[in-house]
Amino acid sequence: KANKTTSFKLSYYNEYKSYLSRTNKKMADEEGASIVTQYVKLVSNDNHEFIIKRSHALTSGTIKAMLSNPQNYPQNEMSRVQFREIPSHVLSKVCMYFAYKNRYTNSTSEIPEFPIEPEIALELLMAANFLDC
Repeated sequence: KANKTTSFKLSYYNEYKSYLSRTNKKMADEEGASIVTQYVKLVSNDNHEFIIKRSHALTSGTIKAMLSNPQNYPQNEMSRVQFREIPSHVLSKVCMYFAYKNRYTNSTSEIPEFPIEPEIALELLMAANFLDC
């Protein structure tokens, strides 16, 4: 009788352990997928990659329109947007602006001036026009 009870307990234990393993893997996959979908990768014309929060990237009407097409960006994969006309020194500044805009939108504190170097002002203006931000 002790063998049957031990065998049953062992069988039940192994089944339960298997269930927990599958559940934990599923939860980890879902958590990983949600983290991946919280960020986007913006790629400049010189192949520098900028990984930023998706909510920040949605500051741009152009990026928002691009990311709204689910056929272009499979679920559970980080969205990647390539910009063939925007160099890294400009895209870097654009990403900084997204964070700035996100930080100070609806802020009650004094909003500091966003610094723009005169050397990139024209390129940045062209990028901002294209990105609708």
